[in-house]
Amino acid sequence: MRYGLLIAGALLIAAPAQADDHTRSKYVTMVLQAFAAKVECPNTDVVYQDLVQKAQQMQLPDGTTEQVRKAIAYMHTGGKMGEKQADDIMAEVAVATQTTDLDQRRLGMSTWCEKQKASLSDLIRSKS
Repeated sequence: MRYGLLIAGALLIAAPAQADDHTRSKYVTMVLQAFAAKVECPNTDVVYQDLVQKAQQMQLPDGTTEQVRKAIAYMHTGGKMGEKQADDIMAEVAVATQTTDLDQRRLGMSTWCEKQKASLSDLIRSKS
């Protein structure tokens, strides 16, 4: 009985951390897709402050946007830009990269771009 309560307590303590990890993974994917849209989709731009605001709305710790940006730059330039980040963030960027690449191949780039413009409308904008 005592062990059951101990395990239940440990699960309750761990549950918010798992939710935070899921939220951050979702955010990492959004940021990666926004930057990919900037590179791959004609006349598309990303406003850094919009990324910061989204992180704040998702109640992520201050500095998350910069960590994610540096991790993406590091991974996508083979270490020539950005900085290596904590292993968990690097792993999230790797997974986001793989899923984004698969989506681009599956949908085709023009369809993928249209989808991103709709789903990330609060993070990406048309260039003026």
